[in-house]
Amino acid sequence: MRTFAFARADSVERAVERRQGEPASAFVAGGTTLLDLVKLDVMRPSRVIDINALPLKSVERLHDDRLRIGALVTNTDLAYHPDVLADHPLLSQAILAGASTQVRNMATTGGNLMQRTRCPYFRDPTAACNKREPGSGCDARDGFNRMHAVLGGSDQCVAVHPSDMCVALAAIGATLTLQGPNGEREIDVADFHRLPGATPHLEHDLDDELIVAVTLAPPLKPLGTAYVKRRDRAAYEFALASAGAMLSLDEDLIGEARLALGGVATKPWRCHEAEALLAGKRAEIAAFEAAADVALADAEPLSHNAFKIPLARQAIVRALRDAARVAREDNA
Repeated sequence: MRTFAFARADSVERAVERRQGEPASAFVAGGTTLLDLVKLDVMRPSRVIDINALPLKSVERLHDDRLRIGALVTNTDLAYHPDVLADHPLLSQAILAGASTQVRNMATTGGNLMQRTRCPYFRDPTAACNKREPGSGCDARDGFNRMHAVLGGSDQCVAVHPSDMCVALAAIGATLTLQGPNGEREIDVADFHRLPGATPHLEHDLDDELIVAVTLAPPLKPLGTAYVKRRDRAAYEFALASAGAMLSLDEDLIGEARLALGGVATKPWRCHEAEALLAGKRAEIAAFEAAADVALADAEPLSHNAFKIPLARQAIVRALRDAARVAREDNA
């Protein structure tokens, strides 16, 4: 492992200041991704800035019924927070479907948003990877690409975004508060993760900024949610395909639908066209199957991952079915 300078920050402003003029520096909180990649020589920070002392560890209900989540709230605390369980159960379900208890105890909200791909070519410094080394090529496209994306890929990169939490955030809708050298700004969570296009090394819409908070949109009511994750083994495994669904029902007609996918795309994948198709329809399997077809209409399989398309279709239909069942129970 390469050496790096280490610093601690006691305020958000000081953390941002310490990063200025040193683009190879990195913030660390739980370290569940960063330290792995440093050990693999994939990330080579010149300075690591510890932000654990910052006052970003609370969940606050705002006057308009939104929830503001500090960037240092751990995944465990967030998953079991009473306001999250009451208003945004999909977020809790998605978090608890990921990683292990030990990792969730360390991983933070901000860190999860910054989580990097588990593509084996990205994590192998001897392989060609445009995300790690721009212009070097993409060994995954013609290699063993079973785990890779069928949505949102490009000639330059087909690496899957790994986070379960971010799938739920995409479905719920949220804004991120970022603090940088020019002050504070907000960005929609849907715009934070970038598609790879010709610049897969530019993964996030950040400009020397620190994630300060995530603010969730007001909850749908009445609400049914479900998170379905298909993977190779039952625990501590990344998704081959996952679906997060939210439905509000009025006498079995869908008032509003939210649907997002994981494990199949290069970023958390919101399915706006499928949601529009579901609005006003009866909550039944035929509608869910039609929505799944629309959500996956642009899927492009690689040589080893065509199975992901029917697997994702199954996950979507089941998530919508289960969300409808919960919504009916909520209406009863």
